[in-house]
Formats: sequence, structure tokens, C-alpha cells
Amino acid sequence: MTLREPVITVENLTKRFGDFIATNAITFDVYKGEIFGFLGANGAGKTTAMRMLCGLSVPSSGRATVAGFDIYRQTEQIKRHIGYMSQKFSLYEDLTVAENIRFFGGIYGLSNHQLQSKSKALIERLGLQAERGKLVGELPLGWKQKLAFSVSILHEPRIVFLDEPTGGVDPVTRRQFWALIHEAAASGITVFVTTHYMDEAEYCNRVSIMVDGRINALGTPSELKQQFGEPSMDGVFYQLARGAKRGD
Repeated sequence: MTLREPVITVENLTKRFGDFIATNAITFDVYKGEIFGFLGANGAGKTTAMRMLCGLSVPSSGRATVAGFDIYRQTEQIKRHIGYMSQKFSLYEDLTVAENIRFFGGIYGLSNHQLQSKSKALIERLGLQAERGKLVGELPLGWKQKLAFSVSILHEPRIVFLDEPTGGVDPVTRRQFWALIHEAAASGITVFVTTHYMDEAEYCNRVSIMVDGRINALGTPSELKQQFGEPSMDGVFYQLARGAKRGD
């Protein structure tokens, strides 16, 4: 599949906190319907970059557009065209499954008719019919994460940003979560996902690997493994991290 239409464009985007440079002149494009993996160790600058693209943090310099909107001047338009799921669980644990869906659907501007049909379809797709009246805080973590992701795309955004969405869940649940991601991408939603699990790179169309605030590699998983002569993305990342420590 050839992906042509960029929905995110980033050029020399930089964020400084005093003397510390969290993201250092990063440049890349993300295309419509693509699953774009933003990989790196904890503290590499992934979340900082994502927050700028979501209109939650003002860059120090550089340029970027998200869904065609400028991240300096049009942050409210950006927020209306994206979904977002943070690495910390993003639903209300003291509301039921059905109440969370209605609440966030209302925030996203869905009509009552849309809410009813989408809520029913979502609960059936996740197999949560018996839990619809249960408090979200009572659900296992894996179900919470899958529900949070499904709610983040309830309004059919052009792009969904996922920040470490599988942190702390078991391997089986991680695979199930990635099946939901591929389903969303197949419907035309662009998925921008940060993770420090290198094996999850294999689920992405393309990945960028950040080391110390910079993008040190960008390409498909196959291209990067061939480029670095490694059988796995773990090996690619190890080479990049080792090179950064040596100052190569």
C-alpha cells in the first residue's frame, strides 16, 4: 500500500525547558491511514513531541501542521480533529462503562442519536454487554485500556494519538489492543503511537526511533533491520543507543 497524503508534517520542531532540550529539531511526515510508531526509551522526548502535536504544549521553535492545522495558531481546530489517549488511564473510574461513553461522546459533539448507536456498537464490539453498568474502576486494566482507546476514536477523528497505550498490560492483551489499532487504521484513521516496547515496532507501517531528543532512524521495520544488519528492532535500538553514548 502506497501512502501519499500527509496528515502530519513536522519540520525542525524543538522544545526547550531552560537549558534542557527535550526534542531537538525533529523532522518527519505521517500519512493518512498509517500506523506511525514513535519509539524510544523513557525520557527520549516522545511524550513532549506528542503534546506539541496535540496542541497541549507550545514549541520553542520549528514548524508543524496536524490535520492541516498549524500547531501555533490553530490548536482548537486540531483538538476537534484528533483523538488522544494518555499513558495514564484516561477514563473516569467512578463512572460506569456506559456513562463514560456518553460523557466523552458529548464532549466530542456527538448527537444523542449518534451516541446511542455508537455506544451500542462499541459495547458489542468489545464484548462488554454484561459490564455496561459496571464502574470502570472495577474492570481489569486490559479492558480499561481497550475501552479508553475505543472511546478516543468514537467521533471518528482523522488522527488518534496514543501515548504508551500498552504500558503495564500482559502480552495477550497487548496483541488484542494492537488488533484494535489495525482495525482503526483500516477504517482510515491515522494512528500515531509512542512506545518503548521495541517489539511493537513490528506492528507499525513505519517507525521513528528517538534517542536523547533526536530522531536517529526513520523507516519501515524491515528497512531499519536491513540498514543496521539486525534481526530484530531491539537490536536496531541497541545499536542506536550505544552509538549515542559513544557520541557517534
